[in-house]
Amino acid sequence: MNLSEIKVFLTLCDELHFGRTAERMGLSQARVSRLVHSLESEVGGMLFKRTSRRVVLTPLGERLHERLRPAYERLSEALEDARRMVHEPLGELRIGFTSTTAGTALNRLIAAFERREPDCETTVREVSIIDPYSALRRGEIDILVDWLEVDEPDLKVGPAIGHDKRVLAVAADHKLARREAIHLNDIAGFDAARLPSTFPSALEEAFLPRTTPSGAPIPRTHIVHSFAEYATLVARGLVVQGTVASMAAGLPREDIVLIPIADLPPLALGLIWRKAQENDLIRAVAEAARSLQLRQK
Repeated sequence: MNLSEIKVFLTLCDELHFGRTAERMGLSQARVSRLVHSLESEVGGMLFKRTSRRVVLTPLGERLHERLRPAYERLSEALEDARRMVHEPLGELRIGFTSTTAGTALNRLIAAFERREPDCETTVREVSIIDPYSALRRGEIDILVDWLEVDEPDLKVGPAIGHDKRVLAVAADHKLARREAIHLNDIAGFDAARLPSTFPSALEEAFLPRTTPSGAPIPRTHIVHSFAEYATLVARGLVVQGTVASMAAGLPREDIVLIPIADLPPLALGLIWRKAQENDLIRAVAEAARSLQLRQK
């Protein structure tokens, strides 16, 4: 049984007339008759009763039509979908990042994803460092590359694509500035910046806890609204601030020093997306991220 026989059979079932079937399919009546005869030979029985006046389905023909029509429609849809994929891109993946999460790890991820999905268009967009999740929730980006300290019920944490050391940013003339490394207990009594309510609370706590391991508070005093404000307060010696080593790229200043925090583990950088918006492209970029993890082991 081939596709031509199936198409002729189903068309003849609709028309119940060899002439109209031939015209509709752009074939000769003789060709239609040969294809029907070939199909009947394969089935082993008559599918149509033919008289000089009419064509009707036999019980065998009715049964075959009943079973074959849905299968043929599914096959046609699959073929049409395949044709569309040849001529149309699979879609667009919009990746968000902040000023602290752009870099080599993000570029490696995009390259790995584009190797897996060459027909998908990938675009990137920088989002606010103090409000990183809003663009995700508004649907302006599909996936966010950010630090994986997340306590948001609507967001899902995906694979990590990198890690960065924790550091404390202090003024160059700060009393801690000459330390090769510090512990959290060393920060007791020093003021830290207070980030706006739009900044994820779990991430703020990850950068610098509100209390030391010994229970001493690390007060949040001066509120900041931007990276530049935060850097200015640090440089003036008004606050100290926990961050990650890659922030040094955004702080090319002689008046700020970054000191490793010895008792905080590296912070994971990876993928975050809305649970309700998860789709095949997001799963594909997550798989690309996992493949990078395996290569780095």
